[in-house]
Amino acid sequence: MLRGRGPGPLRGRSSGPLRGRPRREGTWRHLSPLLRLLIATQLAFNIGFFAVLPFLAEHLGAAIGMAGWLVGLVLGLRTFSQQGLFVLGGALTDRYGVRPVVLTGCVLRIAGFAWLGYAQQTWAVIGAVLLIGFAAALFSPAVESEVARQSVLWEEAGHGSRTRVLGLLSVAGQAGAFLGPLLGALLLAVDFRTACLAGAGVFVLVLAGHLWLLPQHIPGRERVRAPGAVREMLRNRRFLAVCGAYGAYLLAYNQLYLALPAEVARAAGSQSPLAWLFALSSLLVVVAQLPVTRWAADRLDLRRSMAAGLLLIAAGFAVVAAARPAAWTGTGGLLPAAAFVVLLTLGQMLVTPAARAWVPDLAPSGRLGLYTGAMSSVSGLLVLAGSAATGSLLDTGLPAPVPWLVLAAVPLAAIALLPRRSRTEP
Repeated sequence: MLRGRGPGPLRGRSSGPLRGRPRREGTWRHLSPLLRLLIATQLAFNIGFFAVLPFLAEHLGAAIGMAGWLVGLVLGLRTFSQQGLFVLGGALTDRYGVRPVVLTGCVLRIAGFAWLGYAQQTWAVIGAVLLIGFAAALFSPAVESEVARQSVLWEEAGHGSRTRVLGLLSVAGQAGAFLGPLLGALLLAVDFRTACLAGAGVFVLVLAGHLWLLPQHIPGRERVRAPGAVREMLRNRRFLAVCGAYGAYLLAYNQLYLALPAEVARAAGSQSPLAWLFALSSLLVVVAQLPVTRWAADRLDLRRSMAAGLLLIAAGFAVVAAARPAAWTGTGGLLPAAAFVVLLTLGQMLVTPAARAWVPDLAPSGRLGLYTGAMSSVSGLLVLAGSAATGSLLDTGLPAPVPWLVLAAVPLAAIALLPRRSRTEP
């Protein structure tokens, strides 16, 4: 049932452990052509994106000669133009539908990558990265909200928990994040412009595929105006509580790029092992996401799944805190960092599909795009505010375990934010 009264029009059965006898065959076999297209889109998006962006900072500093603070500003502007504007992309999806928003986002991403490949002056670089970020703010909420909506239909057809579909979306995204830098590294053997043009080429293929395959109108998808929708959303305490918990998860996950590099440098004398730890995280998601999601769907409702994931993330920080007084170095000194990555990634596998699956139960009819985009924007703002605090925490000269214990407390506190029921009462 996709329509009903109250604030939760997309009510599925994944708010509790799955009842009945769902089919156990492979998830992909039972997906609709639309879901397969959208999940493949996520893979292609990330391949094109990560073929370029991981190498942007070095290009700006070494090839263009930007100062370090200016490189940081450019990267921050790209993040803001993407994450901060997800809510706008979601609202536009509700108003105009998935197809025009996705196609516009692809066109802007093609233009942004091509511009970036030729940009040599600061204003041109900033314009290109803003265009690249805004493109993602358009197509990502459109794709994610429609996958969430379709996953409810998939669940109601008796194929299993909606989190299995959303877990597959995570696998596709992580596989793209793993393959993209490999493609980019090969293309950089030519030059950065070639990598940018290849990234643009990926999105040309995505654009052509969606022009051909994406329906003009998706059955059951309402197009609505949104007067007062943002005010209504800001009064939805259950939704904001889920956003807060998801933001705490993202803040913890951001420590892969803040606290972990410092710990790896301390233990190994350089940050060289970081690449292997990042690869470990990506491969874990690709290999284990679907089994973990199936296990959780059969045993846990959405709240318990998010809580279990947050507990695993807290345990990862606690492992490093417990090992820090010993001050191990070398290969043995990297074991706590590796355990942190594994536990953080396992927590991510539980938290991300559950959070995405929860949004349809909290969004009013016709507002799923807005709420999907808002969850990314609100949690992104929380990460922006919290990152400065956590960065300062690592530089305060406190006893070695203390910063990691404080970081462990963040996901633990987030558990208390989670609404007590993982579905909206009719």
